[in-house]
Amino acid sequence: MSDSSDSAVNPLLQAWQTPLETPPFAAIRPEHFMPAFEQAFADHAMEVAAIVNDPTEPDFDNTVTAWERAGRLLNRVSAVFYDLVSAHSNPELLAIESEVALRMARHWNPIMMNAVLFGRVAKLHHDRQSLGLTEEQQRLLERLYTRMHRAGAGLDEAAKARMSEINERLAALSTTFSHHLLGDEQDWTLELGADDLGGLSPAFVAAARAAAAERGLDGKAVVTLSRSSVEPFLQSSTRRDLREKVYKAFTARGDNGNTNDNSVTIREILALREESAKILGYPNFAAYRLEDSMAKTPEAVRSLLERVWEPARAKALADRDALQELIREDGGNFALAPWDWRFYAEKLRQRRANFDDAAIKPYLELDQMIAAAFDVAHRLFGLSFQERKDIPVWHPDVRVWEVTDAAGAHKALFYGDYFARASKRSGAWMTSLRDQQKLDGAVSPLIINVMNFAKGADGHPALLSPDDARTLFHEFGHGLHGMLSDVVYPSLSGTSVFTDFVELPSQLYEHWQQRPEVLRQFARHYETGEPLPDDLLQRFLAARKFNQGFATVEFLASALMDMEFHSHPAASITDVRAFERQELDKIGMPAEIAMRHRPQQFGHIFSGDHYAAGYYSYMWSEVMDADAFGAFEEAGDIFDPAVARRLHDNIYSTGGSRDPEEAYVAFRGREPEVDALLRGRGLLDTPEAA
Repeated sequence: MSDSSDSAVNPLLQAWQTPLETPPFAAIRPEHFMPAFEQAFADHAMEVAAIVNDPTEPDFDNTVTAWERAGRLLNRVSAVFYDLVSAHSNPELLAIESEVALRMARHWNPIMMNAVLFGRVAKLHHDRQSLGLTEEQQRLLERLYTRMHRAGAGLDEAAKARMSEINERLAALSTTFSHHLLGDEQDWTLELGADDLGGLSPAFVAAARAAAAERGLDGKAVVTLSRSSVEPFLQSSTRRDLREKVYKAFTARGDNGNTNDNSVTIREILALREESAKILGYPNFAAYRLEDSMAKTPEAVRSLLERVWEPARAKALADRDALQELIREDGGNFALAPWDWRFYAEKLRQRRANFDDAAIKPYLELDQMIAAAFDVAHRLFGLSFQERKDIPVWHPDVRVWEVTDAAGAHKALFYGDYFARASKRSGAWMTSLRDQQKLDGAVSPLIINVMNFAKGADGHPALLSPDDARTLFHEFGHGLHGMLSDVVYPSLSGTSVFTDFVELPSQLYEHWQQRPEVLRQFARHYETGEPLPDDLLQRFLAARKFNQGFATVEFLASALMDMEFHSHPAASITDVRAFERQELDKIGMPAEIAMRHRPQQFGHIFSGDHYAAGYYSYMWSEVMDADAFGAFEEAGDIFDPAVARRLHDNIYSTGGSRDPEEAYVAFRGREPEVDALLRGRGLLDTPEAA
């Protein structure tokens, strides 16, 4: 082992002498990670071996609690590594990621399939009613038993060996998928000349100049393949030829027939997932995945998605016809194309609702929207946020706040990494550097939100679109799920819940961003400081349901495609593009709308399996979030203290310590109603009401 990564100088293997024991990012270099992982794997293997070899009869403390205490170094090293790989990568880290993915699979396979360990857990699970366990301990035991059973711990040795091979290969493939997608996103930009700026706002042009400068193209302006660059360009640019170029590049990421093409990777992932599901006794991966969810079956998922699909499609088709008429009125002699939709939808919205995003964007300044998210958390849950400049960060743009509760006690640290850059993966996400727990004394969480907003330039602050502002609140809702967590055991902390429940705290929080009570206070013009005019506010609120046919169709098509990929025999999917076309034709997908995520860029389901056969979860959770916000509306106060207390006690603070259905009913007093979702999206109206 070289001196540079020796434990004496490897910061990942030392106690962190930093404020609140936060990662010392400035001291951490790529070469530190593999030695740290080696040590962490060895430590964890020894800790698990001590449980397996314990000669005493299994009990909760020497088996389940011991399991919870194991792997702390591995958790610490992994959290830092995956934060950097996602938010601020470099070629060295990406090369290490491929090795780490393989090593991680090889480490976990024998642990999760260990027959002796599973025997101890299974005995406790069998005797669980007589062990005198708390509700949280019962839930923890049930989750550990289920995880090991679903990992193949009960299989014979030959099947376990094959499962291990599959897991290792899937780990490599999901990393490959991510690297391909990042490669295509980094490789492409569209340089904008003086004649290419028609329709683009000063704020967009400033952001395009900042994106160019970051890529070493000083004095130029570029469109990148970040969604926060692409969508406003498609919405505003008067250059139809450039809109077509940008749209085609964006929807072709990972599907260009080059070294970054993901089609072959997808086919192998699907085949291996299907094989693993069949080894475990399921007909397909969707059936396997959904058994351990709120939805339970593919049929239940399809039932929800199809119920929403028909009114959404009808709405989208009515809007399509209106957009085509608008083209005709403008003297256009062409059929509406996918790269035209956002541009003409914005014109139609101006006509019908007298509103466009450009009008409100100057009032949605990033710092003001962060302040709004914090203020809502204060009014609902008593939290306060104080910026800290002494906490180490991984990039100069990252900001950190200390979070305290109503009594002034430390609760968490919150890291915000808001701007797009070439070293960051696309999208937006919440993650953690440390999870809350109370197993051996209180451990406070370190929670991260990562976005890809366009950075301000030329003296302009960062201005958000309404979608950006909603995304900020969405990810902050996830963040609150981590910050407000109040559980004993780390495996049940924060967002450690079913995928189709995890989006409830995030999507529910979005509702406050669009409320007049919040916008009147925080939506202020970035130059004058003037509050959002009431007339513009009312037009914004009236326009919220506009284009919901399009938004719902692009999401549902992706969710339905995910289910079909994981339900069809993998061998029947010989051509990913052909399968995509076939399934879209089957549901009557409007040709003028693309899926929100085409297969070759669908990182939710192929960069790892967290949302595989699970992308529907956003809509499953939306049924709950639309219904849940109704509790505040029924109380006549969107900050009603009694409703907020129930929300905190049953949803935001409980992590995975309760059954999600029970938790929801405890908050709401009943099960959720689907009509709340349809009303919220304006899909109970007639199509003409666009």
